[in-house]
Amino acid sequence: MDRTNNSAVSEFVFVGLTNSWEIQVLLFLCTSMFYVASMMGNSLIILTVTFDSYLHSPMYFLLANLSFIDLGVSSVTSPKMIYDLFRKRKVISFSGCITQIFFIHIIGGVEMVLLIAMAFDRYVAICKPLHYLTIMSPTMCIFFFIAAWTIGLIHCMVQLAFVINLPFCGPNVLDSFYCDLPRFLKLACTDTYQLEFMVTANSGFISLGSFLILMVSYVFIVVTVRKHSSGASSKALSTLSTHIMVVILFFGPCIFVYMWPHSTSHLDKYLAVFDAVLSPFLNSVIYTFRNKDMKVAMRRMCSQFIMYKKIS
Repeated sequence: MDRTNNSAVSEFVFVGLTNSWEIQVLLFLCTSMFYVASMMGNSLIILTVTFDSYLHSPMYFLLANLSFIDLGVSSVTSPKMIYDLFRKRKVISFSGCITQIFFIHIIGGVEMVLLIAMAFDRYVAICKPLHYLTIMSPTMCIFFFIAAWTIGLIHCMVQLAFVINLPFCGPNVLDSFYCDLPRFLKLACTDTYQLEFMVTANSGFISLGSFLILMVSYVFIVVTVRKHSSGASSKALSTLSTHIMVVILFFGPCIFVYMWPHSTSHLDKYLAVFDAVLSPFLNSVIYTFRNKDMKVAMRRMCSQFIMYKKIS
């Protein structure tokens, strides 16, 4: 794309999170720790599901894909945010900014569909257990996988179509630590009110719509569970509560940022930090410590690894 006639801006400057040295040190330590823990935790989930034959089921196939996406969530903005914390001039190139926007939105779109697919998996497992393997067949799992990436790509391309040819000829300071699309649009040298509304509506209503679909599906599941014995209900609700926690962690910040009528810069920034650093870490913790089969499989894999090291 030729931008010579459209834009005199070749880079953007991030305001960052804070100018306080003490808070910067605290953020550096916390975000670095959670980033490394998130990468290790989600990588361990993927390896465990891949190499443990007992976990070769639809639920864990979807979980491994969610963990892969969480690796992406952690890696799109966190490394640069951590790197920029102590830099006076926090800059990113125009192409780097567009790349961030691309990956943020494709990953967000894919994760929404995967969470809906996981809710459907739980619905079938709890409400139609005798037909579970028939409905959640390998073909259905592949369908969910392809659908997630297709919808994520479409959502991403729609967002990029709004901004890719905008002229940027003056202000280049972004009041954020990453290329936040609504703030990015405000820097264009043209009236972007309608574009800002469409971008916010696109992400906001997709987030809210997906969240409502998930909540309705959970209501149906809970109603079905209440009709069964207390033991079965307890086990099913325990499984369901794990998914609900992950859904709230993902959709909560998204809905607040895009649907709240009065945006608050500092609050938006720290919600974005939560979404980028803490949420992927908490997802791995929730799915590990609240899942007995996963804990057993991880211990089994660690034991096999130790045995292999001793033999070799």
